[in-house]
Amino acid sequence: MHSKFKLLVLLTALMGMLAVTMGAFGSHYLVEKISERSLSAYKTAVQYQFYHTLAMFCTALLYRIYRIKGLFYIALYFMGGMFLFSGSIYILSLKDLLGIQNLKFIGILTPIGGLALIGSWAAIFFTVVRIKPPSKDN
Repeated sequence: MHSKFKLLVLLTALMGMLAVTMGAFGSHYLVEKISERSLSAYKTAVQYQFYHTLAMFCTALLYRIYRIKGLFYIALYFMGGMFLFSGSIYILSLKDLLGIQNLKFIGILTPIGGLALIGSWAAIFFTVVRIKPPSKDN
């Protein structure tokens, strides 16, 4: 198996496991520990992590099929976007439970992560647009 493809699949599996873990933690432990608003934000972070884990996996498959180097990096950008977007929301949602007060710098990471996710989708679009269909040699 191509080593970069294998790396992407392993990273995707880790992100998926983390998403399931965070979702279970939220629904079984946090329900009675944090405010409804914080829980709603937390659930949004879990959902976006799941969606983009699937996007990362699909990008890895595209990389395996087309061998376009940019697709490898796009998958990593998806992962970085997930860490920034979902990760910052996890931290902000849990700040009261963790007893953390001054997190203004974390708040800026959420839109940066969102932009990274949007940019990843745009990069997929422009990469796939440039793929040439196979020639017909009849």
